[in-house]
Amino acid sequence: MLKNIPTVFVNGKFSKDPATVTANDFFFPRLNVPRNTAASLNYTLGISLARLDFAPHGLNPPHTHPRGTELLVVMEGTLFVGFVTSNPKKIFTKVLSKGEFFVFPIGLIHFQSNIGQTNAFAFASLRNQNLTLITIANTVFGSNPPINPDVLAKAF
Repeated sequence: MLKNIPTVFVNGKFSKDPATVTANDFFFPRLNVPRNTAASLNYTLGISLARLDFAPHGLNPPHTHPRGTELLVVMEGTLFVGFVTSNPKKIFTKVLSKGEFFVFPIGLIHFQSNIGQTNAFAFASLRNQNLTLITIANTVFGSNPPINPDVLAKAF
């Protein structure tokens, strides 16, 4: 073990030595630049942040975040968003415009779709530094080995 180097944990994650922390550790200057929608920023302060870019009619397919509630803020464009509950079986949807936000409760299956004719983008923040994304269709229909078709037929 290295001597004189403190081990610092924040929310169970390794963090920096408090003596070396600067304002830049709390700052990210490039959220105005479109990027890979699979990329996100994970902070050890208990939050995650992602920029979501949508082509016209683009879709962020049904998925869930089992570890955190999500807050989505539309920055440009028009998004159709929603989530479903299982007990009772109900869907909650809304059309969001620039400056509006929507909350997806922890663990519920939700989606976003650009219903406009132009590009759209939004910021998603989750109350957990471990983003954990489970895409429903990829998980159910893309398993290896595949789920027995009889099971899928009965379920769907």
